[in-house]
Amino acid sequence: MNTRSCDVLVIGAGAGGLATAITAKKLGLDVIVIEKEACFGGTTAFSGGVLWVPGTRHGGNDSQAAAMTYLRNETGACFDAAGVEAFLRYAPQMVEFFERETAVKFVPTLYPDYHPQVEGGVDVGRSILAAPYDIRGLGPDMARLRPPLKTITFIGMMFNSSNADLKHFFNVTRSLTSFAYVAKRLLTHLKELALYRRGTQVTSGNALAARLVRSALDLGIPILTGTPARQLLREGARVVGAVTGQAGSEQRIEARRGVVLACGGFSHDLQRLRQAYPHVRRGGEHFSPVPAGNTGDGARMAEALGAKVDICLQAPAAWMPVSKVPVGGGRHIAFPHLLDRYKPGVIGVLRSGQRFTNESNAYHDVGAALIEACSDQAETAMWLVCDRRTLAKYGLGFAKPAPMPLGPLLRNGYLLKGQTLAELAGKAGIDAQGLEQTVREYNLGAVHGEDRQFGRGSTSFNRYLADPQQQPNPCVAPVGEGPYFAVKVIMGDLGTFDGLRTRVTGEVLAADGQVIDGLYAVGNDRASIMGGNYPGAGITLGPIMTFAYITGRHLAGVEQGLAAGNAREVA
Repeated sequence: MNTRSCDVLVIGAGAGGLATAITAKKLGLDVIVIEKEACFGGTTAFSGGVLWVPGTRHGGNDSQAAAMTYLRNETGACFDAAGVEAFLRYAPQMVEFFERETAVKFVPTLYPDYHPQVEGGVDVGRSILAAPYDIRGLGPDMARLRPPLKTITFIGMMFNSSNADLKHFFNVTRSLTSFAYVAKRLLTHLKELALYRRGTQVTSGNALAARLVRSALDLGIPILTGTPARQLLREGARVVGAVTGQAGSEQRIEARRGVVLACGGFSHDLQRLRQAYPHVRRGGEHFSPVPAGNTGDGARMAEALGAKVDICLQAPAAWMPVSKVPVGGGRHIAFPHLLDRYKPGVIGVLRSGQRFTNESNAYHDVGAALIEACSDQAETAMWLVCDRRTLAKYGLGFAKPAPMPLGPLLRNGYLLKGQTLAELAGKAGIDAQGLEQTVREYNLGAVHGEDRQFGRGSTSFNRYLADPQQQPNPCVAPVGEGPYFAVKVIMGDLGTFDGLRTRVTGEVLAADGQVIDGLYAVGNDRASIMGGNYPGAGITLGPIMTFAYITGRHLAGVEQGLAAGNAREVA
């Protein structure tokens, strides 16, 4: 078996692993990154590329005290005093470090906090977005960058996570300015496809992943793709490296300072999902859009050494309602419902035909409400319903707005259609009388821009992704004349919240609370400081990169004082 050595071995090439590697390398350490999949980028490459980081130069008027108050209110009994304090202190430093020292760049967004009405919440200023990137800057390594999630692209073309980019695509048939914008984007993208067989102008999480990879390569950090970690190595009580590689071609990588687990959490670990996810535990379906390689490898390797994954937060994962798009051969890919639920004229109903929540709330909140609404049954599902005019204007799930054809999605069963609500209900398996009554009652207020049952449009976040041209309420319009359409939505996730117990600096703790010497965890392998809630856009990537920065500095001998604090010490 071949042997090589380094100061730090990082297992996983998403934002957490790469940010740790870059920080440690900048501080003089020799770093190797391994990734079991053939591409790098991890879940980050599929994501919106947004970071929630209060107090940066990109934000507005804010204070650490306000952010602390907000997180204390949002996390409740799961408030992690040591973790939150470290996050708020170091997040602005992390952003400044990466923008000054690397190819990573950010731009401000107009995202409100997801619960701006909660004390400490703000209407804008805490979420930043990775700047777009031309991946030709990766050279031959462009081929190793994970492509974006297919269902949120248009023929492979990416959209910015900002509302400003998307509005042109929604207005393409109603505005010459938007038509010209979209035409230019399409022509550029088609040229890229002809030359490179993929879009090269990437945005969102794909841009963040590409910028981190470029930064790592610029520093000479090897990123060994197709190289799984097979076993952690110990000498006495200390972790000193790992056995890596495919069976028959294994390699021993020794790490003098430490091994960092950055394996992406356990979104596809079916055994742990049955333990952690309430809807899976009672027999329901779960369909995650995160990379299939997130199978809990880091957790299992750490547990073999005495660590523990606590399933104890308000929610074990960041819930994302998804629909299953057929792609042939009995296979499906996930479509995350990030935009359609906010649009006026779209409602979400259970099998009873009844609404159960404010559809314009954040995805995690809608997911949590769906899990609760279906708690007395095995199936956890809802149907998004709208009329023909709403579908033509905004689309519904994977079905695009006019003039894109609907025929293929009607034929493969993804999109359901009925001339009447009763006919639609029959095709969907929804209670017809319940659906008809729900639409009648909803429309009584909707004609006046009111949602009398759940108050859609009552917060700045509700309105952010709605239609500002719909007045007086950009989130509310009646369900009008047929034909009617529906898409079935089930539960997915954007990544796990529960994870390994660590110190603030990332050192993994054994079940007895003692540090496992030489073993660290970052990213979704580490328990979230958000307490199982989802306070704002980017509350995964913001802490992930901040704690990766802290861990990288700790490995290099900086900020040793933070080691005194264990994460998840409830205040």
